[in-house]
Amino acid sequence: MDPIALQVLVGGLRAACDEMGATLIRSAYSANVKERHDCSTALFDPAGELVMQAEHIPVHLGSMPDAVAAVLGEDHEPGRSWILNDPYRGGTHLPDVTLVSPIFAAGELLGFAASRAHHADVGGPTPGSMPAFSRTLEEEGVVIPPTVAGKETLEKLASRMRMPRQRLADLRAQEAANRVGVLRLRELCTSLGTAELREGMAEILAYTERRTRAALAELPDGSYRAEDVLEADWDGAERDLRLRLEATIAGEELRLDFSGTGEQVEGNLNCPLSVTKSAAFFAVRVLTDPDGPPSAGAHRPIEVLAPSGSLLNARFPAAVAAGNVETSSRVADLVLAALSQARPGPAQGQGTMNNLTLANDEFTYYETLGGGQGACPEADGPSAIHVAMSNTLNTPAEALETEFPLRVRELALRRRSGGAGTHRGGDGIVREIEALAPMRFSLITERRRHLPRGAGGGEDGAAGVNLLNGSPLPAKAEGNLAPGDRLRLETPGGGGWT
Repeated sequence: MDPIALQVLVGGLRAACDEMGATLIRSAYSANVKERHDCSTALFDPAGELVMQAEHIPVHLGSMPDAVAAVLGEDHEPGRSWILNDPYRGGTHLPDVTLVSPIFAAGELLGFAASRAHHADVGGPTPGSMPAFSRTLEEEGVVIPPTVAGKETLEKLASRMRMPRQRLADLRAQEAANRVGVLRLRELCTSLGTAELREGMAEILAYTERRTRAALAELPDGSYRAEDVLEADWDGAERDLRLRLEATIAGEELRLDFSGTGEQVEGNLNCPLSVTKSAAFFAVRVLTDPDGPPSAGAHRPIEVLAPSGSLLNARFPAAVAAGNVETSSRVADLVLAALSQARPGPAQGQGTMNNLTLANDEFTYYETLGGGQGACPEADGPSAIHVAMSNTLNTPAEALETEFPLRVRELALRRRSGGAGTHRGGDGIVREIEALAPMRFSLITERRRHLPRGAGGGEDGAAGVNLLNGSPLPAKAEGNLAPGDRLRLETPGGGGWT
């Protein structure tokens, strides 16, 4: 395909994905989507390969191909969409609900439009559907296998969740986003022709693959190892869960073998394989070809291995609420640490999404909090930023206090929490929230006992701190808040680089 025509098509598909995302965000009702932008949109070819995505949430986008694959063999027709959130059939964790819509033109299947949004509640015994100590999937909310997303189906699913009108409004926003994707791909088909569009999508995948292979070929062949831990807290005991990786570069190909990682656990730090792959693909992209078209062609030279039944390839019915948000962050850290032995990379960032859920019968509020990014060989690490697998915004204090019975007592940089070095790690943040009504809280955080490591002799970043009315809380915690209680999170800083 002509290079100029290819770049025009890349731009057209990228604009379509961006417009899908804008439609979802502007149509949504919940603060989690309209304020924090905790959602993602993408387009796929008829074989279910990711052709283009908006630059939204890394943990969503790298795993969405498995969601499309879960419905690929179904009976598709114009106007029929599919909904799912089952982590063992293409999902990530239950709050992330995916909607997949086939795209037809002149009776031919052109591809699929897909959107994924983190819903503030999907049922289950814990308000907010992000329990800190769940042990099985059914404790985390409503499990949706691949299902035709008709009007009655969506209403029935929303009725099983808290605040059903809000849930239904966000699902309809996802429908609107997918309709935009369908419309824009049909317009491209009308402009280019079906054969030309299909050739162009295939060439985008091949072009991205060539770029990734060329970037891998520039790295020295060899095996590079890394290990790290997750902070597990249950039954009143603190323990570390060890993750191991051997990354092997052989010419234009990369094998990421997590075989040394421990078995799945009774807690919810387990990952479905789709999440593990997503985190691995993201980290490789960061260190090889971050400017290439964001398509599945970049995944083709990469083999991800994780034993079935392990922490990174859990089997049903293992709980996974924290695996999607916290374990994915650690997988990205592992891949970055291993490949940084072949090419200098950044020091460790905060390595956590600092998940906070507050809820009662009247509202559900969920957000992730930014922190410090690790310093690079050429620059300081950014401060107060969502690191690695999260790419969301914070909830503005004005929106939070207007919509929820909460008051923001402090929102500030956590000064000097980044590690020192020739280049300093970024600083974390301080966020203290006061409850104005009785409610439940859930905290799923990391790097409270283990510091984000510096690189090249740089100092480590500061560990995070969780406090309830001034008293320390562990990395994973849940309980009740009375009016006047204050929950304070001081997020980790990034490691320094020397």
